[in-house]
Amino acid sequence: MADLFKADSPSDETSKTYRPLADRLRPQSLSEVVGQEHLTGENGTLTKMVRSGTLGSLIFWGPPGTGKTTIARLLAGETDYAIEQISAVFSGVADLKKVFESAKLRRTNGITTLLFVDEIHRFNKAQQDSFLPVMENGTIVLVGATTENPSFELNAALLSRASVLTFKSHTAQSLETLLSRSEALLDKKLPLDEEARATLLRMADGDGRAILSLAEEVWRTAKPDGSDYNAQELQDTLQRRAPIYDKGADGHYNLISALHKSVRGSDPNAALYYLARMMEAGEDRRFIGRRLVVMASEDIGNADPQALVVTMAATQAFDFLGEAEGDRALAQACVYLATAPKSNAVYLAHKMSRVVASQHGSLVPPKHILNAPTKLMKGEGYGDGYKYDHDEPDAFSGQSYMPDELDGMQFYYPNERGFEREIKKRLDYWQNLREVKNGKK
Repeated sequence: MADLFKADSPSDETSKTYRPLADRLRPQSLSEVVGQEHLTGENGTLTKMVRSGTLGSLIFWGPPGTGKTTIARLLAGETDYAIEQISAVFSGVADLKKVFESAKLRRTNGITTLLFVDEIHRFNKAQQDSFLPVMENGTIVLVGATTENPSFELNAALLSRASVLTFKSHTAQSLETLLSRSEALLDKKLPLDEEARATLLRMADGDGRAILSLAEEVWRTAKPDGSDYNAQELQDTLQRRAPIYDKGADGHYNLISALHKSVRGSDPNAALYYLARMMEAGEDRRFIGRRLVVMASEDIGNADPQALVVTMAATQAFDFLGEAEGDRALAQACVYLATAPKSNAVYLAHKMSRVVASQHGSLVPPKHILNAPTKLMKGEGYGDGYKYDHDEPDAFSGQSYMPDELDGMQFYYPNERGFEREIKKRLDYWQNLREVKNGKK
């Protein structure tokens, strides 16, 4: 195996032209790719595609440093496709037109073009739509790479024409494989003791490119006497702290789960502790903010409607202030949520209403609440008998607004905690008034 990763030529070690270690270790075939065995292994999805001799358009979704660009290049080589590569960060409509024209010319000569688009989520809707016709007629096979959730960042039309393949963060084992390959290439061991080596793996945080860059830095700053660094010396030398947990693995999900359940359980101290753990590990603050917003709606709801307002304000404050001061706003929101009255009544009501809506199809609303902009619709009874609530006593008509098939069905059951106590009083009052107006009392 080591022979596969030797320097490209004897002059590589002495050449003045610098080539990053990550580039020199770039795999030459899918079988050499590390960390994505579910895609590139013997029975991996991409391996099967290559065996078939044809590729469909693909979206590669995963964290940085997991091999998305490398694998796209390998696919082109293993399928004899011509490859074009652009980045959505630096390219516009004019660049796309040039690429499409080149691809059309190749197609007339019987050559398929694989177009690799890095950061494809950076393209706007119109730019994403421009891919559709050339994907449909076979001018290009699109391979787009993104670190963002394609469901939210890419057009539905584009996603319907491509398969999404998920790339996983590197494990400690796959990162160790990369380190071993780099040592074999350079024919020297990293000057790290066992603990320091484990710390280096954590510093990479699942990023293969990062582990190789860090390894290069270790070799550059090696001690003159050749002795090994310990973990503390390594951190002092690289000026980089190892994350407390791996954001791409179980620790990430364990801590966000612990934070969510601490808030739900009204324990502000535990909530602050887990929030601090995530911040210290370098967790994306926008991810934290999004989860706090979820908690505000899911676990507090109308028991304290201000919870959502406070949490949204905290996320905006972070964007405005930056990390140093913005973290305090997120902490403030976290404490507010943990100490707020709790209710999942809206959450349950929403789930129930979705189930009923999916089960009953396109039920027609009662005609009295439908507008009648035409004579035909008026003749059909649209709008007949509608009572304008503001003109009624107590600004309440008591009419039914559900489809006839669902009349009387209830989804929302507010509890007796926080502001929902007041909401329940209002609903009970209106229900009593409704029964009186409809002659049921």
